[in-house]
Amino acid sequence: MWFLFAILSAVFAALTSILAKIGIEGVNSNLATAIRTLVVVAMAWGMVLLTNTQGGIVDISKRSWLFLILSGLATGASWLCYYKALQLGEASKVVPIDKLSVVITLVLAFVFLHEKFTAKSLIGSILIAVGTLIMVV
Repeated sequence: MWFLFAILSAVFAALTSILAKIGIEGVNSNLATAIRTLVVVAMAWGMVLLTNTQGGIVDISKRSWLFLILSGLATGASWLCYYKALQLGEASKVVPIDKLSVVITLVLAFVFLHEKFTAKSLIGSILIAVGTLIMVV
């Protein structure tokens, strides 16, 4: 089931890029990010309320709160940079560079989460990096 959600995530991420590139024309990138964020917040809380899971908020540990907040800050920084890049550059060049996050995530998962970094991971990372270079140069 995780694979289906991962594929849907990729499809929606692709749509995000195209829709954002069209929508950001003539709009300050920070303002566009704030509008997008409001929509995401409304959707997320809508799902929480729809699934009646809001009661779990009191069970979240301090450690989880810290890392969820840090993750939110990283997401915000990512979105602000992404929208500015989309505003200034072509989506067909911005998106591949943004997807280098796959390679960076694999390295960070190896270093901080002690996940395996296999020969397949290394080859895949190299192919993603080379593919990105080919697409943007």
